[in-house]
Amino acid sequence: MRTVMSASGREEAVVVRRSESADAEGIDSLIGPSAVAVFGRVNVIHLLEKANLAVTLANEREDILAHASFFDHPIGDLVDQAHWEPFLQKHFSAETCTPWNTLFLHIFLAQPDFAAACIKEIMRAVFNAVTELQHICLVSPNLGSLEPALEEVFEPLQRRKDPGRLCLAFICCREEHSPQLLIRTGRVEDYDDIMCLNAERENQRPSLLAEILEAQDEKNSTLVCESGGLVVGLMRISAQVDMTRLNADFECDDFGGFYRREEVGARRDARPEETQSAGRSAKTLNAVCIQDFIIDKNYVTRSADFISYIFNLYPDLDFCIVSVPMACPKLPLLLQSFLRRTSRASSWPPQELYVLPRAGHSGVEVRPAVAADRPALCDLVKDLRLSEALLQDLDRFYESRRDPGGAALQAFVAQHGGQLVGTLILRDEQDAEYICAHYNIENFIYFSHHRREELAQIRHLVLKSSFQHLGRHLFKEVLRLAGRSCLFHRMYPSIQGQERTQNSCIHHLDVVLDYAVPVRPRRQILYPLEELGINAPSRRITEHQAPFALSLISRKLTLEPKVTVNARIVVVGASNTGLSFLEVLCLCPHLRFYSLTLVSTHGFPGDHEHDDVGFLSTSHAYSRRDLAQLPLQSCVATVTGKMVGINRKSKLVLVSGGVKLPYDHLVLCTGLQYQVPGPPGVDLQPNGSRYTGPVPANLLTLNDLQDCAAARRWLLSNFVELEDNAVVYGDGIDVFTATETLLRLGVRGSRIHLVLPPPGGGDPRLGDPVVEGAVATALKEAEVQVHRHCLLTRMDVGGDDGPLTSVSFASEEEPLRLQCGVFINLSNKGVDYDAFRSINNSFLPFDGRLVIDATFRTCDSHVYGAGPLTKFSRRYYADEWSHGNFNSKEVGQDLAAMLLPLFDPTLQPEAPPERDRLVPLYTQAKIRGERLPGGLNYLHVTKPSATYATSPPVTHLQDRGIVTGRAETGNYFSLRLDRYDMVDELTCLSLKPLPFSNYLCLFGKHQQLLGQLSSRYRQGLIHDLYSFFRQSWCLAIYHDRFSDFEQELQQMTSNAEDGRPRDAAALRSSAARYLSYNRNLLPMFARPGQL
Repeated sequence: MRTVMSASGREEAVVVRRSESADAEGIDSLIGPSAVAVFGRVNVIHLLEKANLAVTLANEREDILAHASFFDHPIGDLVDQAHWEPFLQKHFSAETCTPWNTLFLHIFLAQPDFAAACIKEIMRAVFNAVTELQHICLVSPNLGSLEPALEEVFEPLQRRKDPGRLCLAFICCREEHSPQLLIRTGRVEDYDDIMCLNAERENQRPSLLAEILEAQDEKNSTLVCESGGLVVGLMRISAQVDMTRLNADFECDDFGGFYRREEVGARRDARPEETQSAGRSAKTLNAVCIQDFIIDKNYVTRSADFISYIFNLYPDLDFCIVSVPMACPKLPLLLQSFLRRTSRASSWPPQELYVLPRAGHSGVEVRPAVAADRPALCDLVKDLRLSEALLQDLDRFYESRRDPGGAALQAFVAQHGGQLVGTLILRDEQDAEYICAHYNIENFIYFSHHRREELAQIRHLVLKSSFQHLGRHLFKEVLRLAGRSCLFHRMYPSIQGQERTQNSCIHHLDVVLDYAVPVRPRRQILYPLEELGINAPSRRITEHQAPFALSLISRKLTLEPKVTVNARIVVVGASNTGLSFLEVLCLCPHLRFYSLTLVSTHGFPGDHEHDDVGFLSTSHAYSRRDLAQLPLQSCVATVTGKMVGINRKSKLVLVSGGVKLPYDHLVLCTGLQYQVPGPPGVDLQPNGSRYTGPVPANLLTLNDLQDCAAARRWLLSNFVELEDNAVVYGDGIDVFTATETLLRLGVRGSRIHLVLPPPGGGDPRLGDPVVEGAVATALKEAEVQVHRHCLLTRMDVGGDDGPLTSVSFASEEEPLRLQCGVFINLSNKGVDYDAFRSINNSFLPFDGRLVIDATFRTCDSHVYGAGPLTKFSRRYYADEWSHGNFNSKEVGQDLAAMLLPLFDPTLQPEAPPERDRLVPLYTQAKIRGERLPGGLNYLHVTKPSATYATSPPVTHLQDRGIVTGRAETGNYFSLRLDRYDMVDELTCLSLKPLPFSNYLCLFGKHQQLLGQLSSRYRQGLIHDLYSFFRQSWCLAIYHDRFSDFEQELQQMTSNAEDGRPRDAAALRSSAARYLSYNRNLLPMFARPGQL
């Protein structure tokens, strides 16, 4: 908080922050005639959308006292925004004003009494926020008189010649509001001032500081920054660096290993340790290292003032480097302008290296590409993959300015010292409607305020390593020169068969990830297009495209820095819980996680679809398309293997194959897996020990889609054409999906034996007796032999390491022995043995499951657990509840919400005090879908429920149930309403494909929202729920923003005594706004004034 004083002497505590769209109304109220006379008439929302930096000054009551918007070009049409620099330097004395260091004020509004104080506070904040900024200009074609407050901070630009068209031209320089600090060499006399700064630091010996100040020489210096005669910061630097150790610990090849090669004898004064002869050349050290840094918090934004002094102090050295611990909770602001290098896995202790090249300290010049640049660009990209695609688009730009599809191309280059160091090629965004409909870009921009020609797609991006920290300036300049407002970047997954869609040359992807914001995909409505006819959405929206993850760079984001998070977060298990946790972290727009690692048995999931491989049911949490639309593969490093150990003392995860992964936060969410029943050729004991020995090739234990795909390939090659039997054994609903998959592969039903364990082992339940009856009938018609109440007792193999030949079961009647060509095991679900051993050997509490508290923590504050792998500590007396009772995706999201305050400075880390006393309960539905025997598509959605030792029978109240159709005819649909008339369970069984995503939206909805469903059903007006929910009025409920509309309705009715809004017109108006705002996806609804 800061304090400003009005002209009348009244003080206000204020905060200077970036403007938000919610400020528009308050900003608009400040517009007066004097502002219009200078800045012209403005649309506030449009101004906030297009400004590079918009700043609002508000008091504690959130009343807006002042606002200012800054652009990278002058006001209005005085000069083309791409050519303001030569115009300004031709007509005014503005030689030092460049796109690198200049912004333009486009509007300043303030309450009259506070205007003078507010403009000074805003200018101070802007100069502090943008380190390289030196000038703020006010250049306007409007010839009004400046307000007195503006006259105090701006001075006229001296004219050189008449610009032709009269204009206002003023300038404000940094020195008046945030002057650069005086940097000098430290002296012993500075000891007392430095110790005042050092008071809050630990383990600093006073005598050591005095010795350091006295021991300075040519290679070791102590610098201080001074303000008003007082030392406010200190930096220790050294040109004596152990380069051998540095190159061993970090990837430094891009910087020549921080050596400079020169001819032997060129430096006769070089020391032996500095020079290593190599033929006719020698290597000399080429970097200076920052060893210590401290600065007063009030001057932290001026940290970069040290850098220029360092390079002037060591004119022969080209790099400034600093190494910090990876677990550093908050990186100094100084490092925002440095390049980051991660340590090698073998280095210890783990460090992050930050590098600032001398060449990258002064910025780059960005300009449109010309034909003469082609040879230099060819040399720049010659070693890159997909360089041919880049050069082809470059040639098309030179020839016709268009690609083969007719889309306009624009090419730009970045140069430093006359040398090309980067290029960026844009293409007109042809799919703007598709992107708006499929991605939540309106979380960041108002799409309606951006013209189609202002949107572009990043086709190619190449930037030399030494200049990658200047990516923000590159994007800002390209947006200005190209006349664009938004840039989109598509990241296609590396999935077999889709490599052809990824033909963009991006080097390095980190340049995009560092400065662009990831855009969350939207849940899509599955439209009955044939029935809607001309009322269907545009084909541009409904057309099928290859899925991609989307990133956005807009003008207002170019000066918004991200918080760097170097903490090493290792997630073990690619379960729905783990993927959901990583999704939340990767989609945080203002956080950049550099060290996210996923340990998965088969690598990153996403190569297969449930419908394609079968065998297992699905929770519909993540499809292959869903994963492709998330930036997980770009932001998360995947290690293929299984966790085999945890070294808590050294914070290491041991992975099969000898890989050791260091961590700062370890998240265990491996879930539960079907276990191999036991050793073949030996009588099996109930609840016996886990078997980890060799497994026969025809014993298939399936746990994920990769297992299923491998099993499918094996069956097609080694079983389907034979006459042997297939035995499917298990105690869950997956056995029915596996049986149906075998039937679809062409295996005759008479060859399939479905063996179900006794009820004590978990009787298979499909959630509805009607469905179970239909499945039993389908199995009988397919001639599948079903054996109930059987327990596996023995597996026999044919010789050493031979295939499985027969399996034996104990039953209530007589023992059962089956010959088998393949045995599909879907039984004995539990914690993977390697995971159990890793947990147990690291002395983490294990009580049948990994024991955690209500905040996901184990006994180790750095190790977390989530998902079905875990159970709550017994001190909660809640054994009936565990994460396995809830939606795993929701659990992962809550885990991320618990950890984010550790990294996000905008969040409060304090948890509610009752959180640790009660286990958390979640509300999202438990979902299960699969394809059952008989070709029946099955979906079961229910609310979370507790697990009891003896489960009471589920009783469906007939007056609360809504059922249409019959299972035998393949059109069965059952809805169950709770006592509040909310849908808390639904079951679908259909011969036709189900629009799963639509039906999932029905859960938790009140029956009145569903077209007065209950009363209509009682009146006999609903005969088929499938047809009822396929009507066009339902599509508004399936919309991903309908929940926001519901919340708005709840706020309108919360204060009404009878639960109805007092003003019916307000309700109609709210509904009309919802339909109008989302008319691109809901065109089948009439809008006010349309009829």
